[in-house]
This record gives sequence, structure tokens and C-alpha cells, in this order.
Amino acid sequence: MKPVPHTTSLRRAPVQRRSAERLTRILDACADLLDEVGYDALSTRAVAVRAGVPIGSVYRFFGNKRAMADALAQRNLERYTERVTERLKEAGGGGGWRAAVDAVLDEYIAMKRTAPGFSLVDFGNQIPVGSGHAEPNHRVADRLTDLLSGYLAREPDEDLRRTFLIAVETADSLVHLAFRVAPEGDEKVIEETREMLRAYLARVLD
Repeated sequence: MKPVPHTTSLRRAPVQRRSAERLTRILDACADLLDEVGYDALSTRAVAVRAGVPIGSVYRFFGNKRAMADALAQRNLERYTERVTERLKEAGGGGGWRAAVDAVLDEYIAMKRTAPGFSLVDFGNQIPVGSGHAEPNHRVADRLTDLLSGYLAREPDEDLRRTFLIAVETADSLVHLAFRVAPEGDEKVIEETREMLRAYLARVLD
């Protein structure tokens, strides 16, 4: 099991392996229950029961369910980054920036379809989690800029960060539309999203 990275939502970061594994179980239980009952009906006690840990273990890490959801969103971002990184390694740079954009979009769609709790929390923008100065799409855009700038051999300057932020905001809105139209994501909306991203980014990356 991989422990979640330290986030500001944690009261205490895990130090020992046993503690890290317990935190992982808590977040896994949180994700499963989000899919089953939604955020409003989620409770720390239900998470503790599902995770098989004392309620005190939950409160050791989180003051409330909002902090727990924020940590889940941060873990989602870490896992998403890992998936995109792996896709880029497999591509080997041969597909250029279009292959990189496909990896970014495809992995987001895959997590929307398969990752527990992701359809509600994703990176934090579906429910009011996190602080106002750390908006989820800004975090995603910054992470992707740092990741893709090396792959594209581009300087991660303010222009590139703004470009990726606009791309992330656009893709986020359209992907949510695709999943409102169809439970598994409407393929036509997803392909239109892909084409719009390519057209927009071509002005900067070609």
C-alpha cells in the first residue's frame, strides 16, 4: 500500500508503516462510501466502521469529513500524476505534445470511470474542500505544467502556466458535461473536448 502524501488537511502525518496503511484504509473507505451514500450522508463514524479502525484513528488524522475528502482529492491528484507520467514514459516522446494531451485527457476520463469516489471529489472541485487560495484546477494545471514542460522541452514560465490553466478549466467543464449527458461519459462530447484542446494548444505548442 502507498501512503497518501502529507497534506494540510492532515492533523498528523503518518510516520510508521502501520499508521500509513491505516490512513490508506480510511481514505479507501471514504472513497467507497462517497460512491454509495454521497458527501452529505458521509460520516466519520461510517468511514471508521468500513475501514475497520477505531473512530479515534480517524480523528487522529482528520478533524472532520471535509478534511478527509480534501486528503482524498490530494491522493487522487498524486495518482493521476503517476498515471500520466507512466503514459508519457510509454510514449517515449514520439507522439509530441498531442500524445501528451491525449494522455492527460484519457487518464482523467479513466479515473472518472473507475476510481472510487472520484466522480464526486476528483481533485476537490465538486464539493467545498480545501482553501480558497488553492483552487483544485490551479493545482492540477501547475502539476501538469511542471510535468509536461520537461517532456515538451519548454520553459515552465507564466505564459505556459496560464495556457495550461485555461486548458484544464476548459477540459474540466466539458468532461463534467460529458458525464452529465451519459453515465460513462458521452464519447462525442469527449472527442469534441479533445479537438478543442488540440486547436487551442496548437497556437502555443506548434
